[in-house]
Amino acid sequence: MSEREMTNTERELAEVVSAAAEERGRSKRDKLAIIAWDGHLDRIWPTLILSTTAAASGMEVSVFFTFWGLFALVRPGVRITGKDWMTKALSVMNPGSPGRAKLSRYNFAGAGPWMLGKLAKDYKTPHPSELLEMARDMGVRLIPCQMTMDLMGLTKEDLLDGLEEPIGAATALLEMKEAAIQLFI
Repeated sequence: MSEREMTNTERELAEVVSAAAEERGRSKRDKLAIIAWDGHLDRIWPTLILSTTAAASGMEVSVFFTFWGLFALVRPGVRITGKDWMTKALSVMNPGSPGRAKLSRYNFAGAGPWMLGKLAKDYKTPHPSELLEMARDMGVRLIPCQMTMDLMGLTKEDLLDGLEEPIGAATALLEMKEAAIQLFI
């Protein structure tokens, strides 16, 4: 992509990547690594906006979904997951998929996510469900946490298609170590 074809946001992102690599005094890959640990709508949305923007800018992107963030990768039609009463109870308290995610603040019994969704639609901003699909199509590596899957009783069948193979924390740290930008959202 030539300099003229880049948007201001993409140019700013490229400058941040260069500055971060120079600041560390070592060569880092043109890569963004995100740890997505929170499944609230107002955390998943920026995670997916940042990852798709970085991918559109030509960066390599990986997003490691762990703990409550992993529920964003649960198939929309799957409501109750788990193998015992505790993991099933956790799945009921943490609805899967971005379409059912709550806000971390101002949820107002579901009115908050609806209002935010309405505003996003009015401003032609893609919903996280759309962004998740876009991210997959753009080559963003969406990576589930194996330990969280085990802990929460989630199986591969509970999760969306097109995800990377689940990994553990040590492999996720290697992803972050080689990235010019690391975020914890």
